[in-house]
Amino acid sequence: MWVFQKYLMIYSLKGTVQELNPTSVIVEVNGVGYFVGISLQTSEKLSLGQPTFLHIQQIIREDAHLLFGFNTILEKELFNLLISVNGVGPVSAIIMLSSLSLEEISAAIMNNNSLILQKVKGIGTKTAERIIVDLRDKVQKFRLSDENISTFVNNKVKEEALSALEVLGIAKKMSEKIADRFLKQNPDLSVEDLVKQILKNI
Repeated sequence: MWVFQKYLMIYSLKGTVQELNPTSVIVEVNGVGYFVGISLQTSEKLSLGQPTFLHIQQIIREDAHLLFGFNTILEKELFNLLISVNGVGPVSAIIMLSSLSLEEISAAIMNNNSLILQKVKGIGTKTAERIIVDLRDKVQKFRLSDENISTFVNNKVKEEALSALEVLGIAKKMSEKIADRFLKQNPDLSVEDLVKQILKNI
């Protein structure tokens, strides 16, 4: 006696981009259009009317069958890790993948930097901390090289310092070159120290 699965699982789609939005795409495959949720990372790799291949994660609920598509298998893997955390749904995971790169998410988790995760819409303090605890030992494969980690950290320090200075009424254009000079001389500067150095040299 044959036993058939209740649902047909979709693991990938290869077709043509019929409609394209920042958070969704319709992929036409043999005359059938599939509505797929995507991140901005994936959206930027797609072009209207052009062929595409997406790695698919299908999520089946009582009221809906949802498809989420990814340009790379790594993005799909990180998506699945994120939704394995209690309190992180598919939409929140897609927003996080749209707001931060895979490397940035990995670095934030491995460095216990919940503040970066909290910058993502819908991610509060408790959820950010839960993501770090649950995924700390699972995201090494997404990490940056040592050289790129340094660049990533520098960019975050610079961004926060320039934002603080803008609050004080100092234009970003005026302080950015000074920030670059000091970070090149001392890559380990904290946000506070960088702000102080910029203020001394304006």
